[in-house]
Amino acid sequence: MKQTGLEVRPMYHWSPRRIEAHVRLCVLALQIQRSAELRCGLPWARIAHILAGLKAVRYQIAGRTIVQRTKISPEAAEILKNLGISKPKKLLTVIEPPQAKAAS
Repeated sequence: MKQTGLEVRPMYHWSPRRIEAHVRLCVLALQIQRSAELRCGLPWARIAHILAGLKAVRYQIAGRTIVQRTKISPEAAEILKNLGISKPKKLLTVIEPPQAKAAS
């Protein structure tokens, strides 16, 4: 298990149903990682490191809240393409400020 990069921590499940669900999720995560490695030709640690650069940034300007993604590096774009994942939109959300009620 050391070669898989799977981080093993204590498991705090006691019922058989929860233990089985936990193990299934761990195996599924490992299969997803391996599939990504095969499609990209890179180790999972490198894929995760490159994709970690993609972030959503929230900021406020003129009372509006804007959420947009960071720039996608060429490496990240290639990984997304290999995995069949479309690039996220640059502008994710714009929240207008609440309108102040006019005083009567």
